[in-house]
Amino acid sequence: MKWLRLMLSLGLTALVFFFLNSPRGLQPPIGKFLNPFAGFWQNNTYRDKLLPNQSIAAIFDSVEVVWDERRVPHIFAANPHDLYFVQGYLEARDRLWQMDFVTRAAAGRLAEILGDNPDIISYDRYRRRIGMVYAAEQSLAEMLKDDRSRLALNAYADGVNAWIDQLEEKDYPLEFKILNYRPERWTPLNSALLLKHMSWDLSGFSREVLRTRTRNILGDSLTRALYFQPPLHSAPVIPPGTKWNFQPLPAPPRPARTFTGIPLAGDHLLPEAGKGSNNWALAGRKTLGGYPILCNDPHLGLSLPSVWYEVQLACEGVNVYGVSLPGAPGVMIGFNEQIAWGVTNAYTDVLDWYQVQFRDDDPWEYFYDGEWRRAHVRTETIKVRGKAALVDSIPITQHGLVVYRQGEKSFDEHIPTGTALRWTGHDPSNELLAFLKINRAGNYAEFEEALKTYQCPGQNFVFAGRDGDIAMIHQGKFPLRWEGQGRFISDGRDPAYTWGKWIPREHLPKALNPPRGFLASANQPPVGEDYPYYLAGKYAGWERSLRINEVLKAGSDFTPQDMMDLQRDNLNLRARTVLPTVIAALKTANLSLAETRDLEILSAWDYRNQPNSVAAAIFDRLWKEIEIAIWEDDLNRPEGRLLQPPADVTLRMLLESEESPFFDNRLTEAKESRVDILARAMESTHQALTAELGALSEAWEWGRARGTDIRHLARIKGLGRLGLISGGGADIVNATQKHQGPSWRMVVELGPQVRARGIYPGGQSGNPGSAHYDHFVDDWLAGRYYELIFLQSPREAHPQLQGTTMFRRTP
Repeated sequence: MKWLRLMLSLGLTALVFFFLNSPRGLQPPIGKFLNPFAGFWQNNTYRDKLLPNQSIAAIFDSVEVVWDERRVPHIFAANPHDLYFVQGYLEARDRLWQMDFVTRAAAGRLAEILGDNPDIISYDRYRRRIGMVYAAEQSLAEMLKDDRSRLALNAYADGVNAWIDQLEEKDYPLEFKILNYRPERWTPLNSALLLKHMSWDLSGFSREVLRTRTRNILGDSLTRALYFQPPLHSAPVIPPGTKWNFQPLPAPPRPARTFTGIPLAGDHLLPEAGKGSNNWALAGRKTLGGYPILCNDPHLGLSLPSVWYEVQLACEGVNVYGVSLPGAPGVMIGFNEQIAWGVTNAYTDVLDWYQVQFRDDDPWEYFYDGEWRRAHVRTETIKVRGKAALVDSIPITQHGLVVYRQGEKSFDEHIPTGTALRWTGHDPSNELLAFLKINRAGNYAEFEEALKTYQCPGQNFVFAGRDGDIAMIHQGKFPLRWEGQGRFISDGRDPAYTWGKWIPREHLPKALNPPRGFLASANQPPVGEDYPYYLAGKYAGWERSLRINEVLKAGSDFTPQDMMDLQRDNLNLRARTVLPTVIAALKTANLSLAETRDLEILSAWDYRNQPNSVAAAIFDRLWKEIEIAIWEDDLNRPEGRLLQPPADVTLRMLLESEESPFFDNRLTEAKESRVDILARAMESTHQALTAELGALSEAWEWGRARGTDIRHLARIKGLGRLGLISGGGADIVNATQKHQGPSWRMVVELGPQVRARGIYPGGQSGNPGSAHYDHFVDDWLAGRYYELIFLQSPREAHPQLQGTTMFRRTP
């Protein structure tokens, strides 16, 4: 009996241990997770301590890392190999899980860690189908051809792996424990995947489905009138009057016939939200100190950990400060002892969709240029945790990968089925080399030379030098197009739709030292009508660019503080433009008492989207309701939703006419005018705000009604910062929104001693238990900036420095 009780006790104990150490779906083994010696408790114990001196066999010489109080590493090495090795080592120390997860997601490998979830498998298949791994492989082959980029990639990977190799399971970042998997070794392909992930994020946009459907229903004439008109205000990136010192190439011939494509029925697509950025440079004659000032604030999705990592890199031939992308060597946005640079997304179109005709009896043969051709086949194996792997075969045609065949369900509804993807991001390129060379550039000529290998995504590179030069280059690999090419789905059978030549690099839009003394970009069209090549794109509206231009044009004696104020500017130019007309019309309408009160609030508004502004929240909702009242009856069709016209079309209609066919709701018997539409919008605005926020109170304030959420990268609850009270808006210089906004603010004054200030909404550590995880967020939200401590040597004194870590070669 005693033996029976003993065996039963041992059996129950074994069952408990088995239960505590076995995962349940996506949940980690509870015993393993709660283990006080190796579980999540350990993530609060060591990572805020100053890194002790390290003994490393893989470096050639000693490396000194000086830490400041914000945990920014200032890395001083004797050679490039050791510099990038230690950069990889430290970024892995602070951001290993982020680096691992982002590159897994980019490569379509989430099912390996998250298991047999149909949505996750569909996402992985989508990433493989759009060719992310294919693109990274092409890019990596190009990067490995060059001695400089090959050295940086390999040294960085060795540094990451040196950190991984010394980790014990208890030291794994928290998310590895929550998701119950372990880090894998880093390779140069991971860095290539990271860069291609950013390329797709910034250039993988598409409106061809909506445009084609819209043209098929509305016809060419009305489509042109509603969707392809010049902006209401024009302030292109390259100043009007810039001379084009080249003989342009002729445009390719247009096709003999217009291709309309198959009918595009399907889901009711909504326009995707765009990302934006601001950058500008001022010549010394526009500044109080007489020195050039460069400013940049890229607007990206906001997450914790942050997309950026702040770092200084110094060795012979380079001393650069700025932000890196954790997972890639070098600095992406920043400054050195002689120059500063920044970027905004170009938004010039580098992606087309080609409808492919496959042979009925052979799904691997397609028709092109009068003959049947055999598609190449790319095989992708999608591993699934706990299940058998899935094998996927992707046709590659003359135009590129066929992402989804006819009849397949598209993961991204903006991707048309039965079409091939032509994207410059699939072409061999070496963007990393461009940044490595920019890090070392000492003047404009060297900066321009560095950009020769930069192709995708297209970017507006702004430049300023201590020698007084300022410049802007609309850089990228852009196809030479006939006018209108790429607006709609293209005919994959007709060579006239095929990309052939490219706009020569020497012909790309650029400006150097313009007479007005400044250059600025905010994702607006790069050029005016005098530029000889056709550039198409999903460019931003005029509001941000016009505001920046009007401030810089009107003022002088600017200081860095003035530039920080401009980056945080909350003036709403759309409201300033249209609201007086709207208010005048609504004063003639029969409004309720509550709506009249809302109108009075709007009438007293200064047009600034301040966090405490009730009027900003009312106008934001009112504009949405105006667009719904005007367009909803016209856009929702049985064949699918049509593309919503740009805001400028709505603005022009409101400003110029009291009557319009589009003011009239075709679903009602009455004929509506502008005032009818506005009254209906005002009524629905009040109803919507009341339903969502309750009676008028502080809940109606813009910073609360819209607010900002900085979510965890994997959307793990409790690891983000939600409900932040913020100002700004999508079409405002301070482009803070619900889930995206200024991801890095930087202002650099290029005097005898380069001085800079900056901030990003996060923290240097990726460990949620660290004091350095999100400790920049409150200052970012308040509009504060930090001094960027640009050391000239590791021996330089500064009150904000906290200590040093020595990396010594193992004897």
